[in-house]
Amino acid sequence: MFFKLIPTTGRPLYLQLMQQIRHAAETGALRDGDQLPGIRTLAEELVVSPNTVAKAYSELEHDGLLELRQGSGAFVCVKRRTRSLADHVQAARRRLGDLIERLREEGLLDEEIKRAFEAELLYAAGIVRKR
Repeated sequence: MFFKLIPTTGRPLYLQLMQQIRHAAETGALRDGDQLPGIRTLAEELVVSPNTVAKAYSELEHDGLLELRQGSGAFVCVKRRTRSLADHVQAARRRLGDLIERLREEGLLDEEIKRAFEAELLYAAGIVRKR
């Protein structure tokens, strides 16, 4: 595998690993059914605690991107992840639609709603600070 963790970024190592596995699955470098290295093996390659790899694998299993099989290892589940992601996006759009409707009822214009939403996205991404 081609994972590389950088301890000096200030970002937790397990999150870095999760992001890299997700990216590999999204770009096709990892395909549905591919087996990832075992926890101990990958921990040794990356020179991290096995707990770091175990946490990343566990979180990705929770997200539906990996399937952990006792005694067999971790397997990529791209198809399940795609369905799960589509379901989440659809649910998010419904919630956003409801919120937009309520904000309009409160008198906000679409452009004001759009600016507020974009500002919150930038804040959540750490690009801007709240005043």
